[in-house]
Formats: sequence, structure tokens, C-alpha cells
Amino acid sequence: MLWVLGSSGLGKFKQWLAAIIGRRELVRAKYWEMSRSKSELRGIKLLKDWLSAEQLVQFKRYGYFEVIGCVTGKRYRIRYGLVTNVHELDEHGRAKAGWCFVPNQQLVPGDVMLAQKIALETNELSALAVAKPFRPTWH
Repeated sequence: MLWVLGSSGLGKFKQWLAAIIGRRELVRAKYWEMSRSKSELRGIKLLKDWLSAEQLVQFKRYGYFEVIGCVTGKRYRIRYGLVTNVHELDEHGRAKAGWCFVPNQQLVPGDVMLAQKIALETNELSALAVAKPFRPTWH
């Protein structure tokens, strides 16, 4: 069946579709939140409090955020996770190298990611000196 929508019908359809997508995102976020421990949620909250506005948008939308190294000016993408989650990006935003470095204590992902962010933004060369390189498997 083919429907012909006028301009007002198209506008209503777009509103209806946006409402459905918004509800789906709320349900997805709630489900994700319910599957996390209290300590993991606290770590994520702390991380979000430290992210810039742009980084927060990236993290909410994609599950990662980007930082700029304080010495080299290189861009790094920190993905949600505990290990092998830091990727050095090329000029096109593709992962060209991976760096694995974590605190020497067992922490939740949000805390690990915050430590990685602070290390790269304030003491990049020392962080990379202890990091183990790995080959990224995604772009």
C-alpha cells in the first residue's frame, strides 16, 4: 500500500518516529543501567563529571570519547572498558595504534577510563612509556 503524505502529514510522521526512537533510547539506557553494579555506576558518574561537554556527547552517543595528548598533540580514543581500550588515531580518525595501560589496582571501567584520560592529558609520555602496544582490530 502506498501512502501519500502531505507536508503536515510528513511532519506528524517525523514527530511520531522521533518519539518512538526517544522511547527506545530511554529503555535501552535504563536496561544498560540496570545491568551495572552500583560501584560501576558511581565510576561512570565520576567519569562523566570530568568529561568536557564535547567528550560527554561522544561518550553518551558512541561509548567512547577522544582526548588530545598534552605533549605530542596526538588524538586518542578511549572506549568503554578496562584494557586494550585506548587507540591512537590517524588524521582521518581511524585507529592506527593501540595502547594498553591501566592503574595498578582493580577498578571499575569508569575509574580506569578517567585515569587514562588524565594520564594522556597531563602526562602523556609517562603513560605511553609504561603502556603495552597492541594492534587495533577495528577502525
